[in-house]
Formats: sequence, C-alpha cells, structure tokens
Amino acid sequence: MLKNLSQKQRYIIVAATAIWGVGLIGSGVTMSLMDKPVTKTTKTELKVTQKRVANMKSNEIRLKNMEQEVNQPLSLNVKDYLENADDIENEIIDKLKLDTSMVNANQAGEYTYTITYKKKTFNGTFIINEKPLPDMVLTLKNLNLEVGSALSTDIQTYITETLTDEVKQNIQLNLSNVNTAQAANYQYTVTYNGRLYTGTITIFEPQKTDTTPKEEEEKEPDNSQEEQQGENQNENIDQQ
Repeated sequence: MLKNLSQKQRYIIVAATAIWGVGLIGSGVTMSLMDKPVTKTTKTELKVTQKRVANMKSNEIRLKNMEQEVNQPLSLNVKDYLENADDIENEIIDKLKLDTSMVNANQAGEYTYTITYKKKTFNGTFIINEKPLPDMVLTLKNLNLEVGSALSTDIQTYITETLTDEVKQNIQLNLSNVNTAQAANYQYTVTYNGRLYTGTITIFEPQKTDTTPKEEEEKEPDNSQEEQQGENQNENIDQQ
C-alpha cells in the first residue's frame, strides 16, 4: 500500500504513527500513576509540625498567691509555688531557687516569698491565716470576794463552761476595773472570738462579831454577896 504513495505521503503517515505511539505510551504511564495510592506526605508533615508546636512549653514563670493556716509547715517543693508548672520544662524547674525566709508560719499576716532563675527574681505573696476558733457562747460568773482577796488569773474561774486549752489561750480577761481593796460592785470583761462578755465581781467587808459586853461581864467581879455580908455584920453590931 505504501508503494503507491509518494515520498511525502509516506513521511506524513510515519510521523502520525510515531505521534500516536508516543500518545499511547504517555497515556499508559499516566494510568499507571493514577492506579498507585497517593502518598499524603504533606498532611503527615503538617500533623507532625502541629504536634511539635503543641508540645512546646512556654517556660514562662508565673507564681501563685499562697495561703495557709498559722502553725503549718511551709512546702519546700518549688512546683507548689508555680501557677503553670506543667508549662515549664523540668530542666528549668530544677534550676529554680525558692526562698521563704521572710514568711513567718507561726504568726498570721501577709508575707513575700521569692523564686530566682539565673539572675532574675520573681516575687510572690504568702498569706498566713489565723486558725478558726471553736464557735461557742460563754457564760460569765458573778463572783463575791472579801476585801483584800487576790484575783485569780485562771480564766476558768470566771466562766461556767468547761474550756479547752485552745479556747483558754485565745480568751482575753480584763480585770483592770476591779479594786479588791474597797468594797463595791465591779464589772470585768472577757473577749473571745470577736465577742465581748461582761460579768460582776462584788467586793464586800467581812462581818464583825461584837463579843465585848459579854467579855466585860465575865471580867467584872461579883461583889453583891460580899456587900450583903457587910450589911449584915453592921446590923449585928448596932443591935449589940
């Protein structure tokens, strides 16, 4: 068939055949690539990057405002004083220096503590609160004392209820208005847990017993019999 064609026609047919073959080969490669699973490299790398960013710690040091009751031991663990301990690398936490020397755990008040990292110092607040006292209502006694008596310093003497040592230590007794040298009624006060109580102490003179007349009667001699005898003797003399 090609013999009957001109040289030019032959070239055209060969060129078209070659182009067609290249097209078939390209299509086959494309189809094979389409059949292969798509590798999600970009998405995987993105997830890994996001995870790394999420796990990164800020290492920002933020201190807590600490608070506890009086007479309790202070924590020595620096993590207890950090507001964001989980956001700080352990290597940095190990290098933090805690200083609570300015905090008096035995006295209520507001104090300052410090944490130092390298050359930078961070200040925090530490509040020591009074321990809540047992809530109880007191009943004061009205006492009677003789002039010159000594006033007791035992708080239980003035209060009806049985008191624990903790309550006794937190009661304020005021006897400044009581004058035991002079008979009269005086008021004293007791303060406990923000409440003021008032009681009365009566200072009285002891009663005196008058025994002088009887003693004088006992001491005076009975001369009535002697006088009677004397009168009788005088009468006998007159008769003689």
